[in-house]
Amino acid sequence: MQLPNGFVLGAATAAYQIEGAVNEDGRGVSIWDTYSHTPGRILDGQTGDIADDHYHRLDEDLDLMARLGLDAYRFSIAWPRIVPQGTGATNAAGIDFYSRLVDGLLARGIRPMATLYHWDLPQSLEDRGGWANRDTATAFAEYAAVAGAALGDRVDSWATLNEPWGSAYLGYASGAHAPGRQNKVEAFRAVHHLNLAHGLATQELRGVVDAQAQLSVVLNVHSFRGVGPTGDEAREKLEAVANDAFLAPMFEGRLSERLLAMTEHITDWGFVEDGDLETICQPLDLLGLNFYHSSPVRMRQTPDTGAALPQHTQWPGAEDVEFLPKAGPLTEMGWNIDPAALTELLLGLTERFPGLPLMITENGLVLSDVAVDGAVQDAARINFIRDHLKATMAAIDQGADVRGYLVWSLLDNFEWSFGFSKRFGLVHVDYETQTRTLKDSARWFSDVISRRQVDE
Repeated sequence: MQLPNGFVLGAATAAYQIEGAVNEDGRGVSIWDTYSHTPGRILDGQTGDIADDHYHRLDEDLDLMARLGLDAYRFSIAWPRIVPQGTGATNAAGIDFYSRLVDGLLARGIRPMATLYHWDLPQSLEDRGGWANRDTATAFAEYAAVAGAALGDRVDSWATLNEPWGSAYLGYASGAHAPGRQNKVEAFRAVHHLNLAHGLATQELRGVVDAQAQLSVVLNVHSFRGVGPTGDEAREKLEAVANDAFLAPMFEGRLSERLLAMTEHITDWGFVEDGDLETICQPLDLLGLNFYHSSPVRMRQTPDTGAALPQHTQWPGAEDVEFLPKAGPLTEMGWNIDPAALTELLLGLTERFPGLPLMITENGLVLSDVAVDGAVQDAARINFIRDHLKATMAAIDQGADVRGYLVWSLLDNFEWSFGFSKRFGLVHVDYETQTRTLKDSARWFSDVISRRQVDE
């Protein structure tokens, strides 16, 4: 299976998950520093204080990327490393780190793809309300202008946000992620302010980066499969909360009518001000898509219609939807493997937004990888990536404009509330010694890149 000309193959990471050096060179405190140091939040009490020590091992990791022959590397910039208090004074040492990263990538022939926000909000802004506070959107735009001015002469691909669904609903509704709040109204305020931050930051970036730079946002557009007579209703409700909460404002300049109806008992959305939707709906050059699995759903079946619904859920407004057990095979995250859903998702987005280029910005598999004699056998990951590349090509064959595929992740890393228990990387990391070991999947992916084709 030959890959299209210009199709980008690479890998992705996120700052808090790999960098470490959380107290060095002027970096401010992020909500994930606070959250991970809160007892009971992270498996085994682990933190990202050191993570993969990427901050100190930059050249080694750059050489690894070159060895793999990556076309592109998607990284996130830590907001508190650039603007330690979220607003105000900038940190020259932080800017220098990312400048060295970008220069190192370019020197090795690798395209830098920068993401401005991958969940590490400066704690000082959280102390003032976080994403539930409209001022955070303005602060984000100011930070975007700083980062864009510093790196925009060399970085030609910028994403504003990574998975704002996680920032809003996991952070403010279920409390499963930093900052760990459980308030549905605050969650929807966060949804809107993240959307607003995206729009404001896009405007700022347009003014400081190269005119040919590609601007985007990265969303984890969910795939739901309705089951039984109530399946379509359940799917539509979840799509409103998970997908249209972001897609409709960002790409259509509107609020989802279904979402408004579903949430009228929670909020009147009075925090949406005149002109906000116009600000949010900025022209973009690309939509990044993070995809891992699909979910079978139906309306909740309860013998007692008065039974209490879940209160602290990542699906506020859709508490009456039931997630059904997934058919195997399942990953170690409990997710199903459903490449066909990726094809369907890409074609659905193409139909809804004709002419909008797409890119798979995250896709990968957790395994219990063990390094033995300098090798890591992970055939299941090879099969997973191969099948999802094939699914991507199937969508392209049917008319989807998909520009590339980035594996999650380059390195094993701090997997949020799971600590270091989940290994997604192409490269194995021994967290005691920080030794890097190429897995079999890394060698296989490198071969795919060099040959520009995927074996059937």
